[in-house]
Amino acid sequence: TIGHWEMVGIHTKIPFRTYPDGFSDEIMNEFMKQCKIGGYLGNCVASGTKIIEELGDEHVKTGYPIIYTSADSVFQIAAHEEVIPLEKLYEMCRIARKILVGDNSVSRVIARPFIGTSGNYVRTSNRHDYSVKPEKENLLNYLTESGIPVIGIGKIHDIFAGYGDTEYVYNTSNRNGMEHAVRYAAQDFTGLCFVNLVDFDMLFGHRRDIDGYANALTEFDSWLKDFLPTLGEEDLVMIT
Repeated sequence: TIGHWEMVGIHTKIPFRTYPDGFSDEIMNEFMKQCKIGGYLGNCVASGTKIIEELGDEHVKTGYPIIYTSADSVFQIAAHEEVIPLEKLYEMCRIARKILVGDNSVSRVIARPFIGTSGNYVRTSNRHDYSVKPEKENLLNYLTESGIPVIGIGKIHDIFAGYGDTEYVYNTSNRNGMEHAVRYAAQDFTGLCFVNLVDFDMLFGHRRDIDGYANALTEFDSWLKDFLPTLGEEDLVMIT
């Protein structure tokens, strides 16, 4: 979150809290109370793919959500889409977002839905991030308040909690995000199109998958070769 915020001029003086020992009983009891559930699984630092392998069967059996965090300031809720429907999972995330403020603040609450059967659970593209509200003084708000369009592609709308964009679309993959970028670049507008290609991070970066990351970079580089010649003389592309 902070990496994206810094790009638009937000300086965060106090780091977001991390939870290397999991979340307190106070937080979890309030979460269960407001979600009207009898329990939860996990509440530890874990890899998202490994924890659904380890706790997926118990989750399917009990219906309890899987709660975990990471080295980042995140509260993640994993649930099988056929056990806890997406809207229910998203509602749980909105509840957690309201709880995790002040001294208990986290940067993001993340819905991590998955599907499949025992031994073959896979996460889906229906992930949603619920970020804390960014500071008002930032590039995106300056643009929109001046009547200049800001288009968010991928996680951008979630990272900025919906503040500062005039239009947004989610991605199902890097390739899908690139397709969205091509579509918007073909339109005649004066503004900012802010794109996040999350596969680099979610599928390869966190897992330290060197070959996967290299292949994704190669795919992006090949796409970029065809994309750049389509731009107008006054278009500017910034890549980070």
